[in-house]
Amino acid sequence: MKSSNLSRLGLILLLPAAWVQAEDSSTDGIDVGGAVRVQYSYEDHDPDNRERAGDFDLDTVRLNLDGEIGEVILSAEWRYYQYMQVVHHAWVGYDFDARWQGRLGVTRVPFGNQPYNSHSYFFDTTYYVGLEDDYDLGAVLQGKLGTFDVQLGFFKNDEQGGVDGYVSERYERYSYDVVGVRRDGEGTFDAPVDAIAEGNTLVARLAWLHQCDGTLKTDLGVSALRGVLYSPEDDVGDTLAWALHLNADYGRWNLMLQTTHYDYELDDGANRLVVGAYAFFDTIPDRARLHTANLAYTLPVKLGPVTRLQFYNDYSLMTGKSAGLDDTFMNVLGVAVSAGGLYTYFDLVTAENQPFIGGTLGANADQTRTRFNINIGYYF
Repeated sequence: MKSSNLSRLGLILLLPAAWVQAEDSSTDGIDVGGAVRVQYSYEDHDPDNRERAGDFDLDTVRLNLDGEIGEVILSAEWRYYQYMQVVHHAWVGYDFDARWQGRLGVTRVPFGNQPYNSHSYFFDTTYYVGLEDDYDLGAVLQGKLGTFDVQLGFFKNDEQGGVDGYVSERYERYSYDVVGVRRDGEGTFDAPVDAIAEGNTLVARLAWLHQCDGTLKTDLGVSALRGVLYSPEDDVGDTLAWALHLNADYGRWNLMLQTTHYDYELDDGANRLVVGAYAFFDTIPDRARLHTANLAYTLPVKLGPVTRLQFYNDYSLMTGKSAGLDDTFMNVLGVAVSAGGLYTYFDLVTAENQPFIGGTLGANADQTRTRFNINIGYYF
């Protein structure tokens, strides 16, 4: 989840002094930062959680490396959770000029509203099908053409090396990715019998950037994605997704709108897929439409160490699911509080058929669920 939510994968970083500070440039160097996050949650769908009056847990320990040495840019992030360790992203980049930059490595897929299609800790439902804050292994070229923002990407495979990557637990990852076909008779959260993965994916994002009198700023665009699904032996299908999106600021107000369509078309006609993330498997329909509408208001304050409050309501609706599955909706009413190095989300989530709120995108629930969540992060 956002800015947070690692047992077999370890990371040892040995940075020689010559790497950290180049002799011929006083501006070269790598900055080290990170975060520590804890979380309280009260979930009405979990009787044990209710009996304990909620749970308070360590969420994430995070290490960030960002900087530049000899005009080559580096950005990497490693995360520890109680149940897994992951590389969130790891890429090198180069500025060709003041407008254009190239990136290579585990980098964000340029699709939809950027950097997020949400304000809350829980993202929107787009995240849980791999179309928000998704990171894969590939290359991205991004820059400006007049008033247009252009991003073009090619991703060879997911961040774990694809279907034959040397990874023992394919569900230990930050980004949601397709990892298998959900066959009849398998449980919603079972490991897949038939493993597959995304590969050779082309992505394009084009957005018109407009600013009016310093009060109104808009990012209006379209995104498209096309790729292939592979088994260990052969290609078994195709991926297609597109989105129309708007991110607009008017004074202290922010409005995000997005409509998304995706279709994982399997050659054998299967209509449910297995996705992996956060050390568990889940199920999604192979085809659906998603609509999101998010509104936020930012209020500068001076309340002791508190300097900013952002109030928001994020709503997402998933319709037209394959396999005859019911719609999914999620509404998050919340406030984010900035106080020095602390950034805290207070979220009240109401949802049906939504992961982490007592449901799943790949099966039907009989009632609406609620979760109250406080996520506290210290960033340094």
